[in-house]
Amino acid sequence: MHLPEEASLLRIFIGEADRHAGKPLYEWIVREACKQGLAGATVLRGLMGFGANTRVIHTFKIECLSEDLPVVVEIVDTKDKLETFLDLIDPHIKAGMVTLEKAEIKFYRANKN
Repeated sequence: MHLPEEASLLRIFIGEADRHAGKPLYEWIVREACKQGLAGATVLRGLMGFGANTRVIHTFKIECLSEDLPVVVEIVDTKDKLETFLDLIDPHIKAGMVTLEKAEIKFYRANKN
């Protein structure tokens, strides 16, 4: 797959406890991104955060371990493909935030082994 130098980065900020059809929402999003032929996706688990639904800080500390840590799903592809993908997943994200920003691709390559 070839990506143009000018692409976009889709960031989806959700909670670890968010679900879709009984499974983690982030997992469903990544599987859907793969089905739609997007270039790739990465899930990052946050150590601390809060959001629009609550002003309670969720954290990964032993003394106050949260069961709903922040999760960020990052996907880079062309803006058009990401906007189409966002239309598909939007109805399934009940709480969170999504950003779309410009990204400059320096390289995108697979291991040739």
